Amino acid sequence: MSAPYDAIILGAGAAGLMCAARAGQRGRRVLVLERAEKPGKKILISGGGRCNFTNLGAGPANYLSQNPHFAKSALARYSARDFLELVEAYCIAWHEKTLGQLFCDGSAKQIVDMLLAECAKGDVDIRCGEEVRSVSHDEGFVVETAADRCTAASLVIATGGPSIPKMGATGFAYDLARQFGLKIVEPRPALVPLTLGGEEVLFREISGVSAPVVVEAGKGSFPEAALFTHRGLSGPAILQASSYWSPGETVVVDFLPGHSGDWLLDAKREMPRATLRSLLRDSLPQRLADILADKLGVEIELGNASDKALRAAQERLARWHFRPNGTEGFAKAEVTIGGISTAEISSKTMEAKRLPGLYAVGEAVDVTGWLGGYNFQWAWASGVAAGDVL
Repeated sequence: MSAPYDAIILGAGAAGLMCAARAGQRGRRVLVLERAEKPGKKILISGGGRCNFTNLGAGPANYLSQNPHFAKSALARYSARDFLELVEAYCIAWHEKTLGQLFCDGSAKQIVDMLLAECAKGDVDIRCGEEVRSVSHDEGFVVETAADRCTAASLVIATGGPSIPKMGATGFAYDLARQFGLKIVEPRPALVPLTLGGEEVLFREISGVSAPVVVEAGKGSFPEAALFTHRGLSGPAILQASSYWSPGETVVVDFLPGHSGDWLLDAKREMPRATLRSLLRDSLPQRLADILADKLGVEIELGNASDKALRAAQERLARWHFRPNGTEGFAKAEVTIGGISTAEISSKTMEAKRLPGLYAVGEAVDVTGWLGGYNFQWAWASGVAAGDVL
């Protein structure tokens, strides 16, 4: 049996490593247990291998939770600028892509190496390939693995959610939370492609085609690219909207966000011999333009079309309704919505209210960010919030 630790952190992902580094550098004796063979596996694949490690605009409005105020405290106390200072202290070159998204110029491995170096500064004990067999609590926490039995005064749940199971993701965090009486907000896939059925299957024929659009779902509206796939809809705008979509609801796409007013009627006056198909081809990929023109059914020259028909066409192009029949599930979801209820946890320390010494950080908690570095910023901020007090 290992000598007692001050804290055992379950999970060597973004939140777990950040929490461990902060606690270790405070002089706490910290053990990190990771079931995968190496730490930071989701970090390594993120951002196409370059890690979209934060977003300069990260704020509470960029997160979904049953309590929209919960993330305010941690995000305010550890900002994107704070993490960027750490990145620059390690001389990691970075660039801003779009919309405040920051990426490594080199490899995501640089971020993992940085976190491991920060953990080393605090003499953190990191053990990979360690499957947790049981966790119990008496006066402290006892964690049993195949190799050891470890004890600590504090336990941090940092095992994430069930998104991307091929990376080893599971619902272990929720099982553990339930074991200790914490409520769970039903988890569902987020930042995930949507699938189409019925008549909308026709759009699968243009798999691989993308276009800049504005996508709306629920209270979310996102001006980015949408991508048609062999199963339905994807691309940044769709992934963003998926977090706001619920089964049975529609997703609304503006295919021509740069067009406003009665632009088709203006075109009728200026180019009466043009067709809707030719105008759409000027602004959209040809295969997408053709399928939209076919659906709209306005095949005659604009000069011969009625104003009513053209208004109906432009209105539909601005608010094209898709009714997805589902998502591609946790296998393709970048993150999870839901998780350990924020009502159970202190927003300042990430400690469970009903069981002192138990903490939850990162994706395990019911806080989910937009696409573009926001979820990493939550991992850093929540990890710091716990690591600075446990």
